[in-house]
Amino acid sequence: MKRKRICPLLPGLLVVALFTAPALRAQSGEDAIRQVLANQVSAWNRGDVVTFMRGYDDSPQTTFIGKSVEHGYEMILARYQRSYATREAMGQLEFSGLEVRMLGQDHAVVTGHFHLTRSQAGGGDASGIFSLVFEKEPSGWKIILDHTSSS
Repeated sequence: MKRKRICPLLPGLLVVALFTAPALRAQSGEDAIRQVLANQVSAWNRGDVVTFMRGYDDSPQTTFIGKSVEHGYEMILARYQRSYATREAMGQLEFSGLEVRMLGQDHAVVTGHFHLTRSQAGGGDASGIFSLVFEKEPSGWKIILDHTSSS
């Protein structure tokens, strides 16, 4: 009976795969989260608050902390629509200094800076910092907690 030879590289390749698979999953999670944020910026800069809100989990537990604490997707949406009722008030959004920290396969924390470029009629420029907690949902990565502070 003839024995089949195992490729001598196979055990090494398996070890490499075991150690790199979690890093690749984390990277793909980070990339997906960065894409959610890029989509939010694009929607905001088109004046589309409803599409911007697709980055948030549509849940009563979703929380926004700013000058007050708002619970629930609908309350957060209403807050954005009230605070940024016109295109001038929305201005042009830019995120910078984004740092994504994966907290396992299903959660991540993102910190960064935001800047709104607006006319004086729109309220003038605004900027600040934020921290976001993301959770991986069947529909993709969603914000479940947003803590934003204006400077």
